[in-house]
Amino acid sequence: MVVFRGLDDRRLLPLPAAVAVGNFDGLHLGHRKILARLCRLARRRGLRSLVLTFDPHPERALGKRSVRMIDTPEQRQARLRGTCVDAAVVIPFDRAFAGLGSPAFVDGVLRDKLGAREVVVGGGFRFGHDRRGDVALLRRLGRQAGLAVHAVAPAVAGGRTVSSTAVRGLLSRGRVEEAARLLGRPYEIAGRVVPGQKRGRLLGYPTANLDTGNEILPEGVYVSETVRGGRAYPSVTSIGTNPTFGPHPLTVETLLFDYHGSLYGAKLTIRLLRRLRPPRAFPDAGALAAGIRRDIEEAQAWFARRG
Repeated sequence: MVVFRGLDDRRLLPLPAAVAVGNFDGLHLGHRKILARLCRLARRRGLRSLVLTFDPHPERALGKRSVRMIDTPEQRQARLRGTCVDAAVVIPFDRAFAGLGSPAFVDGVLRDKLGAREVVVGGGFRFGHDRRGDVALLRRLGRQAGLAVHAVAPAVAGGRTVSSTAVRGLLSRGRVEEAARLLGRPYEIAGRVVPGQKRGRLLGYPTANLDTGNEILPEGVYVSETVRGGRAYPSVTSIGTNPTFGPHPLTVETLLFDYHGSLYGAKLTIRLLRRLRPPRAFPDAGALAAGIRRDIEEAQAWFARRG
Protein backbone atom coordinates (compact mmCIF):
# COMPACT_ATOMS: atom_id res chain seq x y z
CA MET A 1 0.00 0.00 0.00
CA VAL A 2 1.26 3.45 -0.94
CA VAL A 3 0.75 6.27 1.56
CA PHE A 4 0.37 9.80 0.19
CA ARG A 5 0.97 12.73 2.55
CA GLY A 6 -1.71 15.25 1.68
CA LEU A 7 -3.34 16.24 -1.57
CA ASP A 8 -0.22 18.02 -2.79
CA ASP A 9 1.98 14.92 -2.63
CA ARG A 10 3.72 14.91 -6.01
CA ARG A 11 3.29 11.16 -6.34
CA LEU A 12 -0.50 11.46 -6.11
CA LEU A 13 -1.99 11.29 -9.60
CA PRO A 14 -5.76 11.37 -10.24
CA LEU A 15 -5.95 7.79 -11.52
CA PRO A 16 -9.48 6.36 -11.76
CA ALA A 17 -10.26 5.17 -8.24
CA ALA A 18 -12.79 3.81 -5.82
CA VAL A 19 -12.42 5.95 -2.68
CA ALA A 20 -13.45 5.27 0.92
CA VAL A 21 -13.56 8.30 3.23
CA GLY A 22 -13.27 8.20 7.02
CA ASN A 23 -11.04 8.34 10.08
CA PHE A 24 -10.66 4.54 10.32
CA ASP A 25 -9.42 4.77 13.91
CA GLY A 26 -9.00 1.25 15.27
CA LEU A 27 -9.96 -0.30 11.91
CA HIS A 28 -12.86 -2.10 13.59
CA LEU A 29 -15.39 -4.45 12.00
CA GLY A 30 -17.45 -1.56 10.63
CA HIS A 31 -14.40 -0.12 8.88
CA ARG A 32 -13.52 -3.53 7.47
CA LYS A 33 -17.04 -3.83 6.08
CA ILE A 34 -16.54 -0.50 4.28
CA LEU A 35 -13.15 -1.56 2.90
CA ALA A 36 -14.51 -4.90 1.70
CA ARG A 37 -17.16 -3.02 -0.29
CA LEU A 38 -14.51 -0.64 -1.59
CA CYS A 39 -12.27 -3.41 -2.89
CA ARG A 40 -15.14 -5.32 -4.51
CA LEU A 41 -16.10 -2.19 -6.42
CA ALA A 42 -12.49 -1.51 -7.40
CA ARG A 43 -11.97 -5.04 -8.72
CA ARG A 44 -15.26 -5.03 -10.61
CA ARG A 45 -14.51 -1.76 -12.36
CA GLY A 46 -10.73 -2.05 -12.68
CA LEU A 47 -10.11 0.94 -10.36
CA ARG A 48 -7.48 1.76 -7.79
CA SER A 49 -8.78 1.23 -4.24
CA LEU A 50 -7.93 4.29 -2.16
CA VAL A 51 -8.64 5.41 1.40
CA LEU A 52 -8.93 9.10 2.26
CA THR A 53 -8.31 9.73 5.95
CA PHE A 54 -7.26 12.54 8.27
CA ASP A 55 -4.64 13.40 10.88
CA PRO A 56 -5.33 14.73 13.43
CA HIS A 57 -8.91 13.64 14.08
CA PRO A 58 -11.22 16.44 12.81
CA GLU A 59 -12.90 16.99 16.18
CA ARG A 60 -9.52 17.32 17.88
CA ALA A 61 -8.21 19.69 15.21
CA LEU A 62 -11.21 21.96 15.68
CA GLY A 63 -10.93 21.86 19.48
CA LYS A 64 -14.56 20.85 19.90
CA ARG A 65 -13.87 18.01 22.32
CA SER A 66 -11.10 15.70 23.38
CA VAL A 67 -10.89 12.48 21.39
CA ARG A 68 -8.52 9.78 22.55
CA MET A 69 -7.46 7.72 19.56
CA ILE A 70 -7.65 3.92 19.59
CA ASP A 71 -4.55 3.53 17.43
CA THR A 72 -1.41 5.55 16.94
CA PRO A 73 -0.91 6.84 13.37
CA GLU A 74 1.69 4.09 12.87
CA GLN A 75 -0.72 1.38 14.00
CA ARG A 76 -3.47 2.73 11.76
CA GLN A 77 -1.20 2.66 8.71
CA ALA A 78 0.03 -0.83 9.56
CA ARG A 79 -3.54 -2.10 9.82
CA LEU A 80 -4.47 -0.50 6.50
CA ARG A 81 -1.43 -2.15 4.91
CA GLY A 82 -2.87 -5.50 5.94
CA THR A 83 -6.08 -4.92 3.96
CA CYS A 84 -6.97 -5.04 0.28
CA VAL A 85 -6.42 -1.28 -0.18
CA ASP A 86 -3.94 -0.07 -2.82
CA ALA A 87 -3.25 3.40 -1.41
CA ALA A 88 -4.10 5.81 1.39
CA VAL A 89 -4.12 9.60 1.38
CA VAL A 90 -3.58 11.16 4.82
CA ILE A 91 -4.79 14.76 4.85
CA PRO A 92 -3.48 17.12 7.55
CA PHE A 93 -6.81 18.26 8.94
CA ASP A 94 -6.92 21.96 9.84
CA ARG A 95 -9.40 24.82 9.85
CA ALA A 96 -8.73 25.60 6.20
CA PHE A 97 -9.71 22.10 5.15
CA ALA A 98 -12.63 22.12 7.61
CA GLY A 99 -13.94 25.26 5.90
CA LEU A 100 -14.06 23.57 2.51
CA GLY A 101 -17.57 23.65 1.08
CA SER A 102 -19.37 20.45 0.16
CA PRO A 103 -19.22 21.00 -3.64
CA ALA A 104 -15.51 21.83 -3.42
CA PHE A 105 -14.89 18.62 -1.46
CA VAL A 106 -16.72 16.47 -4.00
CA ASP A 107 -15.48 18.19 -7.17
CA GLY A 108 -12.07 19.45 -6.13
CA VAL A 109 -10.92 16.68 -3.78
CA LEU A 110 -12.73 13.45 -4.63
CA ARG A 111 -13.05 13.86 -8.40
CA ASP A 112 -10.17 16.11 -9.44
CA LYS A 113 -7.43 15.27 -6.92
CA LEU A 114 -8.22 11.61 -6.26
CA GLY A 115 -9.80 10.54 -9.54
CA ALA A 116 -12.84 9.07 -7.77
CA ARG A 117 -15.42 7.18 -9.80
CA GLU A 118 -16.96 5.33 -6.86
CA VAL A 119 -17.16 6.65 -3.29
CA VAL A 120 -17.81 4.44 -0.25
CA VAL A 121 -18.73 5.85 3.19
CA GLY A 122 -20.47 4.79 6.38
CA GLY A 123 -24.16 5.52 6.77
CA GLY A 124 -23.55 8.35 9.24
CA PHE A 125 -20.93 10.10 7.12
CA ARG A 126 -20.74 13.91 7.42
CA PHE A 127 -18.58 16.31 5.44
CA GLY A 128 -18.07 19.89 4.35
CA HIS A 129 -18.15 23.12 6.31
CA ASP A 130 -19.50 22.57 9.85
CA ARG A 131 -20.23 18.95 8.82
CA ARG A 132 -23.40 20.11 7.11
CA GLY A 133 -23.17 17.56 4.32
CA ASP A 134 -24.68 14.09 4.75
CA VAL A 135 -24.96 10.99 2.56
CA ALA A 136 -27.99 12.37 0.71
CA LEU A 137 -26.07 15.53 -0.25
CA LEU A 138 -23.02 13.46 -1.17
CA ARG A 139 -25.16 11.38 -3.53
CA ARG A 140 -26.70 14.47 -5.12
CA LEU A 141 -23.35 16.18 -5.63
CA GLY A 142 -21.82 12.90 -6.73
CA ARG A 143 -24.36 12.49 -9.53
CA GLN A 144 -23.49 15.96 -10.78
CA ALA A 145 -19.77 15.15 -10.66
CA GLY A 146 -20.12 11.70 -12.23
CA LEU A 147 -19.47 9.75 -9.02
CA ALA A 148 -21.46 6.82 -7.68
CA VAL A 149 -21.89 6.95 -3.89
CA HIS A 150 -22.32 3.84 -1.74
CA ALA A 151 -23.34 4.06 1.94
CA VAL A 152 -22.50 0.99 4.03
CA ALA A 153 -24.71 0.09 6.98
CA PRO A 154 -22.96 -0.24 10.36
CA ALA A 155 -21.62 -3.61 11.44
CA VAL A 156 -23.23 -5.24 14.47
CA ALA A 157 -21.34 -7.51 16.88
CA GLY A 158 -22.78 -9.09 20.01
CA GLY A 159 -25.96 -7.05 19.58
CA ARG A 160 -23.99 -3.78 19.65
CA THR A 161 -23.51 -1.36 16.76
CA VAL A 162 -19.81 -1.15 15.97
CA SER A 163 -18.24 2.31 16.07
CA SER A 164 -14.99 3.91 17.18
CA THR A 165 -16.93 5.80 19.86
CA ALA A 166 -18.31 2.53 21.26
CA VAL A 167 -14.83 0.98 21.29
CA ARG A 168 -13.36 4.00 23.08
CA GLY A 169 -16.09 3.85 25.70
CA LEU A 170 -15.52 0.15 26.41
CA LEU A 171 -11.76 0.54 26.60
CA SER A 172 -11.98 3.50 28.94
CA ARG A 173 -13.84 1.22 31.39
CA GLY A 174 -11.38 -1.65 30.98
CA ARG A 175 -13.92 -3.84 29.16
CA VAL A 176 -11.31 -5.16 26.78
CA GLU A 177 -13.08 -8.40 25.87
CA GLU A 178 -16.16 -6.54 24.67
CA ALA A 179 -13.99 -4.03 22.81
CA ALA A 180 -12.19 -6.92 21.10
CA ARG A 181 -15.51 -8.18 19.70
CA LEU A 182 -16.09 -4.81 18.02
CA LEU A 183 -12.49 -4.48 16.84
CA GLY A 184 -12.30 -8.05 15.58
CA ARG A 185 -9.03 -8.41 17.53
CA PRO A 186 -7.62 -7.59 20.98
CA TYR A 187 -6.79 -3.98 21.80
CA GLU A 188 -3.06 -3.37 21.41
CA ILE A 189 -0.63 -1.00 23.11
CA ALA A 190 2.71 -0.58 21.35
CA GLY A 191 5.96 1.07 22.38
CA ARG A 192 9.56 0.67 23.41
CA VAL A 193 10.89 -0.70 26.71
CA VAL A 194 12.51 1.95 28.93
CA PRO A 195 14.07 1.77 32.40
CA GLY A 196 11.59 1.86 35.28
CA GLN A 197 11.80 1.96 39.07
CA LYS A 198 12.97 -1.71 39.15
CA ARG A 199 10.53 -2.47 41.97
CA GLY A 200 9.31 -5.57 40.17
CA ARG A 201 12.84 -6.96 40.07
CA LEU A 202 13.24 -6.36 43.81
CA LEU A 203 9.95 -8.19 44.43
CA GLY A 204 11.04 -11.13 42.28
CA TYR A 205 8.82 -10.24 39.31
CA PRO A 206 10.82 -8.18 36.79
CA THR A 207 8.59 -6.21 34.46
CA ALA A 208 9.18 -4.36 31.20
CA ASN A 209 8.09 -0.69 31.31
CA LEU A 210 6.65 0.57 28.06
CA ASP A 211 6.98 4.07 26.64
CA THR A 212 3.93 4.22 24.39
CA GLY A 213 2.19 6.67 22.09
CA ASN A 214 -1.19 5.01 22.60
CA GLU A 215 -3.70 7.37 24.16
CA ILE A 216 -6.17 4.91 25.69
CA LEU A 217 -4.50 3.30 28.70
CA PRO A 218 -7.26 1.70 30.82
CA GLU A 219 -6.08 1.26 34.39
CA GLY A 220 -6.07 -2.24 35.80
CA VAL A 221 -4.28 -5.59 35.72
CA TYR A 222 -4.79 -7.67 32.58
CA VAL A 223 -4.18 -11.09 31.12
CA SER A 224 -2.19 -10.21 28.03
CA GLU A 225 0.04 -11.36 25.22
CA THR A 226 3.24 -9.43 24.65
CA VAL A 227 4.65 -9.60 21.14
CA ARG A 228 8.33 -9.21 20.41
CA GLY A 229 9.86 -9.97 17.03
CA GLY A 230 6.72 -11.67 15.77
CA ARG A 231 6.41 -14.05 18.75
CA ALA A 232 3.62 -13.70 21.32
CA TYR A 233 4.47 -14.44 24.96
CA PRO A 234 1.78 -15.02 27.62
CA SER A 235 2.00 -12.16 30.10
CA VAL A 236 0.35 -10.09 32.80
CA THR A 237 0.17 -6.33 32.25
CA SER A 238 -0.43 -3.63 34.85
CA ILE A 239 -1.56 -0.15 33.87
CA GLY A 240 -1.68 2.31 36.73
CA THR A 241 0.04 4.71 39.09
CA ASN A 242 1.70 2.20 41.46
CA PRO A 243 -0.58 3.16 44.38
CA THR A 244 1.21 0.89 46.89
CA PHE A 245 4.24 3.21 46.75
CA GLY A 246 2.36 6.50 46.56
CA PRO A 247 1.06 8.44 43.54
CA HIS A 248 3.19 8.20 40.40
CA PRO A 249 2.63 8.96 36.71
CA LEU A 250 0.63 6.35 34.82
CA THR A 251 2.84 3.47 33.69
CA VAL A 252 2.42 0.36 31.53
CA GLU A 253 4.34 -2.63 32.89
CA THR A 254 4.24 -6.14 31.48
CA LEU A 255 5.59 -9.40 32.92
CA LEU A 256 6.38 -12.05 30.29
CA PHE A 257 6.05 -15.64 31.53
CA ASP A 258 8.44 -17.49 29.20
CA TYR A 259 10.97 -14.87 28.18
CA HIS A 260 14.60 -14.81 29.28
CA GLY A 261 16.97 -11.95 28.60
CA SER A 262 16.99 -8.19 28.53
CA LEU A 263 14.16 -6.24 26.91
CA TYR A 264 15.58 -2.72 27.28
CA GLY A 265 15.10 -0.81 24.06
CA ALA A 266 12.95 -3.53 22.50
CA LYS A 267 9.77 -2.73 20.61
CA LEU A 268 6.79 -4.54 22.11
CA THR A 269 3.10 -4.82 21.38
CA ILE A 270 0.83 -5.73 24.29
CA ARG A 271 -2.56 -7.30 23.56
CA LEU A 272 -5.00 -6.84 26.43
CA LEU A 273 -7.09 -10.03 26.63
CA ARG A 274 -8.97 -9.94 29.94
CA ARG A 275 -9.16 -7.63 32.93
CA LEU A 276 -8.23 -9.37 36.17
CA ARG A 277 -8.83 -6.54 38.61
CA PRO A 278 -8.71 -2.76 39.09
CA PRO A 279 -5.60 -1.06 40.51
CA ARG A 280 -5.15 -1.61 44.22
CA ALA A 281 -2.91 -0.23 46.97
CA PHE A 282 -1.43 -3.07 49.03
CA PRO A 283 -0.36 -2.52 52.67
CA ASP A 284 3.28 -3.32 51.99
CA ALA A 285 5.74 -4.79 49.48
CA GLY A 286 5.20 -8.35 50.71
CA ALA A 287 1.44 -8.11 50.17
CA LEU A 288 2.06 -6.66 46.71
CA ALA A 289 4.33 -9.58 45.81
CA ALA A 290 1.63 -12.02 46.94
CA GLY A 291 -0.92 -10.11 44.84
CA ILE A 292 1.29 -10.32 41.78
CA ARG A 293 1.67 -14.07 42.31
CA ARG A 294 -2.13 -14.44 42.40
CA ASP A 295 -2.45 -12.38 39.21
CA ILE A 296 0.10 -14.62 37.49
CA GLU A 297 -1.64 -17.80 38.62
CA GLU A 298 -5.01 -16.53 37.45
CA ALA A 299 -3.56 -15.53 34.08
CA GLN A 300 -1.84 -18.89 33.66
CA ALA A 301 -5.12 -20.65 34.42
CA TRP A 302 -6.82 -18.48 31.79
CA PHE A 303 -4.25 -19.43 29.16
CA ALA A 304 -4.58 -23.12 30.14
CA ARG A 305 -8.35 -22.96 29.61
CA ARG A 306 -7.89 -21.24 26.26
CA GLY A 307 -5.55 -24.06 25.18
